[in-house]
Amino acid sequence: MGTSVQVKPLSGVYNENPLSYLVSVDGFNFLMDCGWNDQFDTSLLEPLSRVAPTVDAVLISHSDTLHLGALPYAMKHLGLSAPVFATEPVYRLGLLTMYDHYLSRKQVSEFELFTLDDIDSAFQNFTRLTYSQNHHLSGKGEGIVIAPHVAGHLLGGTVWKITKDGEDVIYAVDFNHRKERHLNGTVLESFVRPAVLITDAYNALNNQPSRRQRDQEFLDAILTGLRADGNVLLPVDTAGRVLELILILEQCWEQHKLTYPIFFLNYVSSSIIDYVKSFLEWMSDSIAKSFEHTRDNAFLLRHVKLLIHKSELEQVPDGPKVVLASMASLEAGFSHDIFVEWASDTKNLVLFTERGQFATLARMLQSDPPPKAVKVTMSKRVPLVGDELAAYEEEQNRIKKEEALKATLVKEEESKASLGTELITNDPMAIDGGTTHTSSSAVGRRSGAFRDVLIDGFVPPPSSVAPMFPFYDNSPDWDDFGEVINPDDYVIKDVDMDRSLMPLDGDINGKLDEGSASLILDTKPSKVVSTELTVQVKCSLIYMDFEGRSDGRSIKSILGHVVPLKLVLVHGSAEATEHLKQHCLKHVCPHVYAPQIEGTIDVTSDLCAYKVQLSEKLMSNVLFKKLGDYEVAWVDAEVGKTESGMLSLLPLSSPPPPHKTVIVGDIKMADFKQFLASKGIQVEFAGGALRCGEYVTLRKVGDATQKGGGANVQQIILEGPLSDEYYKIREYLHSQFYVL
Repeated sequence: MGTSVQVKPLSGVYNENPLSYLVSVDGFNFLMDCGWNDQFDTSLLEPLSRVAPTVDAVLISHSDTLHLGALPYAMKHLGLSAPVFATEPVYRLGLLTMYDHYLSRKQVSEFELFTLDDIDSAFQNFTRLTYSQNHHLSGKGEGIVIAPHVAGHLLGGTVWKITKDGEDVIYAVDFNHRKERHLNGTVLESFVRPAVLITDAYNALNNQPSRRQRDQEFLDAILTGLRADGNVLLPVDTAGRVLELILILEQCWEQHKLTYPIFFLNYVSSSIIDYVKSFLEWMSDSIAKSFEHTRDNAFLLRHVKLLIHKSELEQVPDGPKVVLASMASLEAGFSHDIFVEWASDTKNLVLFTERGQFATLARMLQSDPPPKAVKVTMSKRVPLVGDELAAYEEEQNRIKKEEALKATLVKEEESKASLGTELITNDPMAIDGGTTHTSSSAVGRRSGAFRDVLIDGFVPPPSSVAPMFPFYDNSPDWDDFGEVINPDDYVIKDVDMDRSLMPLDGDINGKLDEGSASLILDTKPSKVVSTELTVQVKCSLIYMDFEGRSDGRSIKSILGHVVPLKLVLVHGSAEATEHLKQHCLKHVCPHVYAPQIEGTIDVTSDLCAYKVQLSEKLMSNVLFKKLGDYEVAWVDAEVGKTESGMLSLLPLSSPPPPHKTVIVGDIKMADFKQFLASKGIQVEFAGGALRCGEYVTLRKVGDATQKGGGANVQQIILEGPLSDEYYKIREYLHSQFYVL
């Protein structure tokens, strides 16, 4: 029987809600993403609250709130305490994203779901991995290997591969096959025939134009608005897709020598760009090569100016400008306030680059474009003055007095308890208990707050030992080999930059964004004042898809190449999910699942795989050959059982029967072409085949996705007249495989 795998959706199935799924692999519980929406709706987390304490590990795929937004709240209130795994960019940019959301909410409401300290605490549980790095779990997860792979979509975005006993569970949501300015495409197509693939149907019904056409339409819309003497607002996420937009604008402004000002406005904008400058190895090949050859960092911005407070934007002279401001949903943040100010001017343009989350202002505007009137709430934090300030200070003083009184009472109770337990027993420095020179005044003083420091007047109570400085005996332990060594005493602990950068880290040296730091350090008493407004939306509204996700046609093509044994569909509208499910049942695999919230499905593979123990006698006669990450060998053996009942392979008692030759491995024609060229053979591609020398041709036929037997399995055909050249090329070809 194969590895046991169960999938239980907690959020994000048959709808576009945040992503969160419980995947159990042989009893080890993975929480795949821990997302929340921009409204921070706690009702969405009810399914998570019922399983959070049972989670053994959390795997995060992307750095936006839809994938990690609930982590601080879940760790503070729901009992989630498992280690979290992510790539370095997801960790860093996810941290800044949560800071931006918290500060945006705190400025317009009494936000108490979590604090900056809660965010810091949650992100201290992270273990950061690099792409393709195999991480072996221990303890309950012994034998399970996890590895992140390139997903595209966002910087550091991850396709997670979970391996147990040779079977792969792939979690691939929000991936992008297209190569972009700052990101490579996903490597999902490199996985063939995994036991289970969990993927989303979010874009199953959408098809996208070419990247060149889309970018040109994007720039044309912005320049049209600017040349009409209007302002352009782009509501964007904090640290995700906005990076691609920044590079597009930088490139266009540089190429056309434009002078219109561009501003990137959120509470952590300078921190984001400082970090992104150091993440070049996580970006596209073109950016990495450009830096290697010219030392030119793509994110040394020449045209985009970074702002961390709206007051800086208000100081900019009047005139056409482009502003990229968070949040993309328009629910809070600078984008909300700027939209309210600019919406009534017909010259202005609001350009959406992603679909708004359900039930948000952005989604409402996209589904029902203007002209129209919308009701919005404008809130701001103002300092307390007059009677309100006096009442606040009086309340704070009362609270401080109560806390001081409580601390004094606790101290006295601890002091009484410590005096009651101090006995004079066989202590050479103890004062004779029979000597009593106490007075009522001395006793009164001894019962005071200084009892734990010294005994007043050096007059000991009957039940006390003499005052001493504390002494701890750290004598070493010894064993048969000498002193026992504690490895922790010799570990050089890295200075954790994360902590020095936690309160809105501004750059790699730990400097704070000045404006962001002032928000944290500002302890002046304040309150939130809200007003209801009706905004006449007369500006232009345009939506263009810059979400960085594969479209429906590409998703179907990729799934047809991966051909998993079992497929689980999540995250997408009911219509999109059912459409993709029916397509996959016909063209991908017969086992396709689309579970409901909290509905557990069993996707254990039907492979006849067993764990066996190889006897030492058998192993001594087996020759292994390394093939990629594995070692393979042909074994003829008899099946027996060990004393513990485990299956065991034993040497045959009679000579082994002959078997057909088995060729193990795969070959890429491009790699084989380079190999033959290195051997001095003239080689070139012609008509879909590899022409070797003058007369020999090599070609692949059949379907690469078909494994095992079958009429359509992929084959390699070598054609040509029998000659020395033919035999030499055949020998080189055989050298690329392992023959069993």
